[in-house]
Amino acid sequence: MDLQSYMRAIMKRWRIIAGCVLIALSLAVLLTLFTHKTYSSSVRFFVSTADASNNSQLAQGNTFTQDRVKSYTQLMKTPKVLQPVADEVKMPGGAAAIEPKVTAKAAPDTVIIDTSVVDTSPKRAHAIAQALGEQFPKAVDELESVSKDKPSPVKVTLVQQATKSTKVGPSWPTNLVLAGLLGLLAGTALALLRERLDTKLRTKDDVLEAADDVTVLGAVPFDKDASAHPLIVADDPHSTRAEAFRSLRTNLQFVDATKHPRVITVTSSLPGEGKTTTAANLALALAESGASVCLIEGDLRRPRLLSYMGLEGGVGLTDVLIGRVAVRDVVQRFGERRLMVLGSGATPPNPSELLGSEPMRAMLEDLRGRFDYVIIDAPPLLPVTDAAVLSRVTDGTLVIAGAGIVKRDQFLDALDHLDAVDAKVLGVVLNRVERGPRGNYYDYRYDYSPSTAADDNDKGRTLTSRRSRKGN
Repeated sequence: MDLQSYMRAIMKRWRIIAGCVLIALSLAVLLTLFTHKTYSSSVRFFVSTADASNNSQLAQGNTFTQDRVKSYTQLMKTPKVLQPVADEVKMPGGAAAIEPKVTAKAAPDTVIIDTSVVDTSPKRAHAIAQALGEQFPKAVDELESVSKDKPSPVKVTLVQQATKSTKVGPSWPTNLVLAGLLGLLAGTALALLRERLDTKLRTKDDVLEAADDVTVLGAVPFDKDASAHPLIVADDPHSTRAEAFRSLRTNLQFVDATKHPRVITVTSSLPGEGKTTTAANLALALAESGASVCLIEGDLRRPRLLSYMGLEGGVGLTDVLIGRVAVRDVVQRFGERRLMVLGSGATPPNPSELLGSEPMRAMLEDLRGRFDYVIIDAPPLLPVTDAAVLSRVTDGTLVIAGAGIVKRDQFLDALDHLDAVDAKVLGVVLNRVERGPRGNYYDYRYDYSPSTAADDNDKGRTLTSRRSRKGN
């Protein structure tokens, strides 16, 4: 992933990041609320030699005390010092209870020891620090004494009395800032991980990364009201989705100019990717440009086309193929357009055999001579073989990829099904494309006024990759 891909993933999955930040902040608030307040009191000691009558002795004594100071910081936390303190402040648990509360440190190259006491009680923190100020010099003097007649060569002086206890924790600003940063990092990492593990096709780049020898002929934007208005080209011709189908129509006209496909299979990898609505709206867009179109409901197992178009379907394709009726007797005109619709008819027990039969070939050749385009709404490729069978008797196949629905492996399996029967893949149509971070639909913009067919020809664009398909 490049930087742009990372940024796109972060913007796409900002809810994950925001959720992690909110969770981290909530935990920080709870921990801060339920954490006991702590208070600190401190004392300061100065370590010197007892006898330094001249400069030479003073220098030697200073070096000696600096070495000693390092040990005194450790001595501060021993029972020798802390037990008398515990006895004085009447601390339950004795020296062991005080030891975690005491911190002693010496600045480098100095003979000053700073000692702090942290406790949940401000009075107790001050009392312990005050007691340390009294007991520590006594302990050092006792330990460093050579004999009763010869006093200790080291002198520890309390130079700062126990300070007034001040609150040191918990800190709201610190906790919230740290929690926010941790939540942001965790959310970003989770969002990027989710992006890496998500194999669903969502953008044109995803399609080309999965199978970069295919052509992306168009992208249809997502519309939450699409189910209520499946025939968007007829219902709302000025909408963004309608313009996307006109762009698809234009791009289709540039596919294989020497042998222009006229009989086209429209399919998908899985159910629910929008193949039926794409086939219907493409047929409407072609008819709108002045072409004569025959739209066939080729999904004999779960037909939906006629219900979308508001047409009756008692007799249809299956009746034609078994010779019961002629095509001209069962096709239905849709509106005032040059669009004829052939329903599926009765559900047969052998759809695949019927779609690949010689009567099917003969019917398509007959329709080829009577119409400019024949569009067949076929079943999805992975559940059944019907679409692959149909692809063998048509000029080419449009594969619909539902953004956020079909996974990379499923898409590649569908293409393999077509490769197995030597079917010609005209291109891929990315359906249900989410709006991108800059308001466009990932490299496709349809923000212009209603146009004529001639305008569409000028604005048409075909995106083709010359690389070979990955993963095969």
